[in-house]
Amino acid sequence: MIAHSEWHGNGYFEGQSESGHCIDFDATPEHASAPSPMEVVLMGLCACTSVDVVTILEKKRQRLTGLRVTAKAERAAEPPRTFTAIKLTYTVSGDLDRKAVEDAVRLSKEKYCSVSRMLEKTAVIDYEIVYLGEESAS
Repeated sequence: MIAHSEWHGNGYFEGQSESGHCIDFDATPEHASAPSPMEVVLMGLCACTSVDVVTILEKKRQRLTGLRVTAKAERAAEPPRTFTAIKLTYTVSGDLDRKAVEDAVRLSKEKYCSVSRMLEKTAVIDYEIVYLGEESAS
């Protein structure tokens, strides 16, 4: 995997992945024109675990109709300002077995989510699951 970043002045950077996709970064305190690099890391965590949870629930033949993963993070006060605590909230909807959802989230955290495993080196990662709509309790 290869990526690069190019500075365009005034706190603005453009990153490009090996696959040719680009993302803008705003390193100013306001982050007015794009996310900061650390915001992108947090979004990457949400996306990574979301992919795992959807894939696992599909394999379990669960009828998932919606998933939103929200991350709230705390950072160290001094450089390097790594994440020290992250709370993930999984909001799910559909006709779901609660145990299947809990297993999917646990498996993502403990086994499959590469981003989570890297961030666990500096941050305590906790989570909660919020159920919307119909669900089946088992």
